[in-house]
Amino acid sequence: IVISSFNVSYARNMHSTRRISSFLILSQRLTCKKPCFLKVLPTVDGNRKLSICSVNLNKEEFPDLYPGTDLKITNTLKILDPLQQEGIPVYQVLNASGEVKNKDEDPKVEKSVLVNVYKMMIQLNSMDKILYESQRQGRISFYMTCYGEEAIHFGSASALNDVDLIFSQYREQGVLMWRGFPLESFMNQCYGNENDLGLGRQMPVHYGSKVHNFVTISSTLATQMPNAVGAAYALKMQKSNSCAVCYFGEGAASEGDAHAAFNFAATLDCPIIFICRNNGYAISTPVKDQYRGDGISARGSGYGIPTIRVDGNDFLAVYNVTKKARSICINENRPVLIEAMTYRVGHHSTSDDSSAYRSANEVKYWKDIDSPINRLRNYLENKGWWSEEENENLKKEVQKNIMQAFLKAEQTKKPAVVNLFSDVYDSWTPRIKKQYEDTMKHVQKYPNDYPTNKFAT
Repeated sequence: IVISSFNVSYARNMHSTRRISSFLILSQRLTCKKPCFLKVLPTVDGNRKLSICSVNLNKEEFPDLYPGTDLKITNTLKILDPLQQEGIPVYQVLNASGEVKNKDEDPKVEKSVLVNVYKMMIQLNSMDKILYESQRQGRISFYMTCYGEEAIHFGSASALNDVDLIFSQYREQGVLMWRGFPLESFMNQCYGNENDLGLGRQMPVHYGSKVHNFVTISSTLATQMPNAVGAAYALKMQKSNSCAVCYFGEGAASEGDAHAAFNFAATLDCPIIFICRNNGYAISTPVKDQYRGDGISARGSGYGIPTIRVDGNDFLAVYNVTKKARSICINENRPVLIEAMTYRVGHHSTSDDSSAYRSANEVKYWKDIDSPINRLRNYLENKGWWSEEENENLKKEVQKNIMQAFLKAEQTKKPAVVNLFSDVYDSWTPRIKKQYEDTMKHVQKYPNDYPTNKFAT
């Protein structure tokens, strides 16, 4: 509504500023029944018209008390103390004895699927033992086990679709195993031989497979998280009917990249499942020294992300929540955070000795009393779907298959030296070519120091 207007010469001299200022002073002397503001409008003859306009404040048009929020006013001073609030509960289907307390929550997974899951848990456990011991013998350079976290791997992987894009950390080899990554490929990667998909350029346990939609692992904590969100946003734009899945530990959740990823996913409504395996330790730092408040789940709620906390040693519970989370991602284009409570039974890696910061009894409890493998086995035995005899036969068969793949990888030559220089650029630059030639001259000059017979040509 124009209350008053004035023609303003579009002056090209030093007095133009003074003219505008006089109008501003004049506007302050006007009496408006409503809040008003000045607006300069162009006219047909090339001049400017200064209008004093009223502001229409309509509560119906601005219903929120504060922009973007739906808050209520209180006249009582109360500072919320998160330590005094009730924590987010842990969702569980199977207890440690393998019993389902609430029958309505049993997903009733088929026998064949459950037996296959159990077999893969045993296979993963056995592979971890063999590769860990091989590092101790000096046969490979490094390894990381995932003892105690098997239910998170297979519970989530079996609830996903194979087209979903996986961004893992470095303790999710079970997810890749579920998708069909062969034992030989695991061994080739840990040995870094010529059959390794990465041609020996990555350290052991840093798997990746384009065929299995499993993005190559990065050692640096939390770098995969914003990458995963970006991929999820792309999937949303493509309307691909798939989602991204990002695994990380509670230690990685303290990295800045984690918070950027959460906020990015929430504000852009990205179809991504964040799966935090809270295993109690960030290398040697226990959770009590990592954060205050209600763990990682509370952060999801704070960022506006649908969140659930689940018993990470319970295959059925992890399966249920992942299935539900994927449904939300696909049907609503929203992120979901799953905090899986579990325990890292093994050392952080072959570079760690966890006996320096935790007791043997603590580890023994989680290894023998409440491991995800024992819990699922109890469930199968309670249903009459598994026996001790089958268990012993399975262990022998699995160990035999793993050792065959292990020995084959060990005897395979390392990648050709030329692979040190390939794939840096699409085609070799003069500098790369010279580096290669200089390296080969050096190797040929000192043949006793470089066992080239162990490398492919």
